[in-house]
Amino acid sequence: MKPFLLLLLTVTAILAVSCNKQKQAIDAQNDATKTVIDHQKDVVDALAKEAATQTEIDAKIAKANIEAKQASDLAQLDADKKKADADAAAAKAKVDAEKK
Repeated sequence: MKPFLLLLLTVTAILAVSCNKQKQAIDAQNDATKTVIDHQKDVVDALAKEAATQTEIDAKIAKANIEAKQASDLAQLDADKKKADADAAAAKAKVDAEKK
């Protein structure tokens, strides 16, 4: 009976060591997975910051383009207004010339 008990204790000890190694391997794999996920989160954060910065730049460019178009349109309208005044003045001068 003693040899059986000794054999049983030996097998139990081996299984305990084997279980601990398996648990350590599982823990190591879990740690590696969490590390990869943390790195992926860092990448996502960096990409989001970059996208936000690019969006701000794009918005500034769009605003500048709108303001430039506004200035151009206003200048064209001012020019059209001056041309209308000049045309009216020319038409008045022609009427005055025809009366004389």
